[in-house]
Amino acid sequence: MENCNNGPAAADNFKVRTHPLTRCIDQGVGGLLCRWQVVVPEHPLISHWVSVLRDRFTPSHAFRSAMGELGRLLIYEATRDWLPTVTREIQTPVGTAVVESVSEMEPIMIVPILRAGLALADLATSILPSTKTFHLGMSRDETTLLPSVYLNKLPDRFPKGCNILLVDPMLATGGTVTAAVDLVKERGAEISQIRIISAVAAPPAIKKLNQRFPGICVYTGTMDQIVNEKGFIVPGLGDAGDRSYGT
Repeated sequence: MENCNNGPAAADNFKVRTHPLTRCIDQGVGGLLCRWQVVVPEHPLISHWVSVLRDRFTPSHAFRSAMGELGRLLIYEATRDWLPTVTREIQTPVGTAVVESVSEMEPIMIVPILRAGLALADLATSILPSTKTFHLGMSRDETTLLPSVYLNKLPDRFPKGCNILLVDPMLATGGTVTAAVDLVKERGAEISQIRIISAVAAPPAIKKLNQRFPGICVYTGTMDQIVNEKGFIVPGLGDAGDRSYGT
């Protein structure tokens, strides 16, 4: 599987390259092919849940459920190389076995950006039972498209060595997620410790992220190419918060 340990790049020409398990967003730079840190995992269930989210006729409860299922799959992929394991000997019903399991001290924190991020992160504890969640409430001015913070439950300092999943369903202009990464970094996290989980991402957000935070990694359900004048991704899936909660 592709990971996010490649170097940063900077250009605007996107295309999707297919891999056995992932699709990574590539770009041409002076005749060379460089990779931005975007991973679109290849899995039929990811495609399925994205299709449910896109459908304008999906009711609110089904939309919220689909968002949670998509988030669980993306978090599964994003933590593939982040979970420390321990080896021990256990007793089975018929003998002994040496097994490898995830350490109970899993150093992963979840930071959902409210309110839509709550739905995408809803099932995180089903695969990361020991994780801690820190809420970050941010809204976007519909005219200027600039973000503002109305709730900040981040710790004063993140524990040394922890990894952080920043959950924001829609990466459109990149203003909100970029401001959120700044807040996380101010509390001691390095870029290598931060990964972003999104349902849909678009080039303007990815460009802004990589210009400001070279090497930061995004795991997303799909990439769309257009952001309209109102700051919505096209075709996208509409307002993720409104559709998740019916308001």
